[in-house]
Amino acid sequence: MDTHGLLDTIKKEIHRRRRISARLMVGFSLVTVLGFSAVCGSVLLDMRRGAEELARQTLENLAASIDADINRNIELYDASLRSVANNLLLPELRSVSPPIDRLILFDHLVPAPHLGAIRVYDEHGDLTRDSAVLHPAKENRSDQPFFAVHRDEPYFGLYISGPQQLDGQYSVVVSRRINGPGGQFLGVVAGSIKFGYFQDLFKRLRLRPNDMIAVIAQDGTLVVRNPFTQELIGKNMMFTPGVQKMFERRNGWFAGVGTVDGVQRMFVWSDSTKPLVVLVAKSWDDIYAMWRREATWIGIVLLVLATFVAAVTVFFLREIDRRAQAERQLEELAITDPLTGLTNRRKFDAAIDTEWRRAIRQNTPIALLMIDADHFKAYNDRFGHQAGDQMLVGIAVCIADTVQRAGDCAARFGGEEFAVLLPGLTASAAEAVAETIRRKVQEWSDIEGGVTVSVGVASTTPAAAHQWHDLVEAADRALYAAKELGRNRCVVAVRGEVTLVA
Repeated sequence: MDTHGLLDTIKKEIHRRRRISARLMVGFSLVTVLGFSAVCGSVLLDMRRGAEELARQTLENLAASIDADINRNIELYDASLRSVANNLLLPELRSVSPPIDRLILFDHLVPAPHLGAIRVYDEHGDLTRDSAVLHPAKENRSDQPFFAVHRDEPYFGLYISGPQQLDGQYSVVVSRRINGPGGQFLGVVAGSIKFGYFQDLFKRLRLRPNDMIAVIAQDGTLVVRNPFTQELIGKNMMFTPGVQKMFERRNGWFAGVGTVDGVQRMFVWSDSTKPLVVLVAKSWDDIYAMWRREATWIGIVLLVLATFVAAVTVFFLREIDRRAQAERQLEELAITDPLTGLTNRRKFDAAIDTEWRRAIRQNTPIALLMIDADHFKAYNDRFGHQAGDQMLVGIAVCIADTVQRAGDCAARFGGEEFAVLLPGLTASAAEAVAETIRRKVQEWSDIEGGVTVSVGVASTTPAAAHQWHDLVEAADRALYAAKELGRNRCVVAVRGEVTLVA
């Protein structure tokens, strides 16, 4: 490979590497941003799952705590009911006075503001004893559900009623059956738990506005709810999918929508086998509140990082473009004649070498015009160097105006001599181009004063054994022939000799 071919190869390699560098930079920037996005996305998903898990554990602990408090009180109250029911069977009670009777039955009870009085009803539903007063007023509760349950179902056990008005306030009745020695029904012992107990219990908790706590009986009846909702108290909630899920498993959670307010919440319960089941819920907005704040900050940081990477990438790409443009300008200056704007001798040699090789491969003709300004030295001496330069520029304009194909190459060969490479043209076609250039220069010279050119034309279909220097030499000989024949004319070289073209 000659010097020109090596230089072209080096230039192409430089351009290729520059394009690869730009693509690598863009790719690296995209991978960086996407990588950070993936990492941040993974972190955010983990944080989201962590927020859900933390909320679930917190609600489980809350439900278990409330459940333990409520059921502990129910167990203590149930123990008192059992004690009263057992003591009623003592034979001694038949012979003691009412104060002693009351002392035996109720003296061991622990007074509490949220627990109602314990009352004893006989087999007919009549009130016979009251822990609050020595002589209770007449009262019959045979029509009440708690009495009917124990009367009709001997093995029912502890009964907890739905919420109802009792002694002027909402309460839950807790009752047990009184069995005789032979299992016969002797009546019911009943007490009550006031709603004030649940309200005081909920007040001790730090609840947010959208938090919800519900206490539900085994039959699905809503016993109490916080926030308190009058129309739901005592309503059977078994129709809701959430309550159905709650009784299908002992503990767990589900996502649902509030019956009253439509707020989307996480619902958790700890033990659905207890007499009263505690269901606690927290809105998803509250669960994700902290996560959203963290996600917002991470998103902002990621956006800033992506913007920074994009800005740096754009900056470096612009710098690469500026450098490439500067190199192209320098390259253009290196291959362009500064006076005429045509290709210089160096670029011309590289172009003719490339086209010569192509012509050999494709077996196509290649033509060359050698153009020289007539009487240039005399013109330069007469009118000065500046006028001489203007004459060369004018000739270059006529050449450039004629030679406009993509593969053509018009060059200043040296001094007042020009060369035009015409790939693919035969001698006759190249001669037509040469004549056009000569004529344009002559027409222009009529204005500028006596400027003409002589043109040597050579064309061949090269073989592998030929060199492009032979084509240049043939065109050069034709040019000298044109000079000898009187100038301002075109001459075509034909296999070692020249032919005059009038």
